[in-house]
Amino acid sequence: MGGERIPSVFVGEGGLPGDRGWALYDEDAGQIRNAKLLPKLLQYRARYTSEPNGNISPPVAIDAPGGALLTSDDLAHASSALTADLGRNLRLSPLKPASDTAHYRRGKPDFEDPKAQAMAMFALEDGDPMPNAAGMASLPGLAQLREFATPPGTYFDVAPLHLITTSSLAELARLNPAADADSRRFRANIVVSTGAPGFLELDWCDRTVSIGGLRLDVKARTLRCAMPTHAQPGLERAPSVMRTLVRETAQDFGVYALISAPGEIHEGDEVVLGD
Repeated sequence: MGGERIPSVFVGEGGLPGDRGWALYDEDAGQIRNAKLLPKLLQYRARYTSEPNGNISPPVAIDAPGGALLTSDDLAHASSALTADLGRNLRLSPLKPASDTAHYRRGKPDFEDPKAQAMAMFALEDGDPMPNAAGMASLPGLAQLREFATPPGTYFDVAPLHLITTSSLAELARLNPAADADSRRFRANIVVSTGAPGFLELDWCDRTVSIGGLRLDVKARTLRCAMPTHAQPGLERAPSVMRTLVRETAQDFGVYALISAPGEIHEGDEVVLGD
């Protein structure tokens, strides 16, 4: 669902408190479900009604595209409304402990053909190369995705922090001016304001990033799925985004990072790139 911009946050060992603290579980498929294959989810907006703290999922309020307000205080009603609107048997679920492996395990695929599944997940067209995740091998969560929809104990795709730069957004806009290269398409935790040209952060892998008291180890380029192509409020559907990335960056945009030293960050903090 649509996220929110916050001016400051303490980033702990597991990432931002409350980041992806809730998910939708597809009862029929037996799997956690997201907007990769349910793009209408991006028309919803979610916010916490109390401050997140640690790994506990606080109550959440969801603004539906038709104007209805759904809350986790009435899980049955919220789940029923999402099911009716999205056409799946969905249950709104807070974050579960890593020991609840059944909750995180992959379920029934949407397509019988694995290639068709991958093409839908990654917004690929005939003739595009299949996605190659070898560059993310250094991320501990990657190997778990063979068995689980998300690394158990989290609702992250594969890593707790995702960074992009304004340079990459500007380069995408230069290469594809019709695509509306808005940062919201890429759902990053941190957007770094930069001045040099090009897809700058793709060269940050195996380097460190310091922001305020936070220290990060940049581990891998982010292999993009279909999410940046989907429509959001104020942003039209843009399948050409993936065409540009397939052609220019082997489908990469942004980087994944692990937290080496937790710390507080604020909008406007200096970002220092280390060795």
